[in-house]
Amino acid sequence: MFERFTDRARAVVRGAVEQAQRDGRRPVGTEHLLLAVLADTDALASRVLTSAGVDADDLHARIRRHVGAGGIGLGEADAAALREIGIDLAAIVARIEDNFGPDALREAVPAPRRRWRLRRPVGGPFSPRSRKALELALREALRLRHRHIGTEHLLLGVLREGGGLGAVVLTEAGVDLDDLRRRVELALRTAA
Repeated sequence: MFERFTDRARAVVRGAVEQAQRDGRRPVGTEHLLLAVLADTDALASRVLTSAGVDADDLHARIRRHVGAGGIGLGEADAAALREIGIDLAAIVARIEDNFGPDALREAVPAPRRRWRLRRPVGGPFSPRSRKALELALREALRLRHRHIGTEHLLLGVLREGGGLGAVVLTEAGVDLDDLRRRVELALRTAA
């Protein structure tokens, strides 16, 4: 599949891997793909995101809030809904950290194993959702009858996957995913 990727799209995927490593998170998620697309300011997908009012710093802060809260993965809307029914999420997290120590809710990072031969993880460095987004990027390119996969197809794949943290933070930022999809397709038609 990667042989169809443009040089720019390959650079975005490499950037997503580097972003995940910088964040100390493994595997690469859809949020890393989204941030890497946004980082390439000359790319069509990045220009569409920027014109839709998406800000990289805001997205990064939203992602940190999701993964920084021990990986519980609840967004602002979820926390508000819990507060509405009388559940104070911050108090629960504080109590757990009081009883079990700070970072009790963080995902444990297993110690590296020593083996005679190096084995690659089954899914590679990508999470199942980001692998699905990459596969959907290929499907989007085929649907649009393009022979290549560019950054715009990567963005369409993240949007079509819809359940990853990349789509969640876009929605929380007030972006309508269907409208963004239409904007990308319109930009593709006008660029052609």
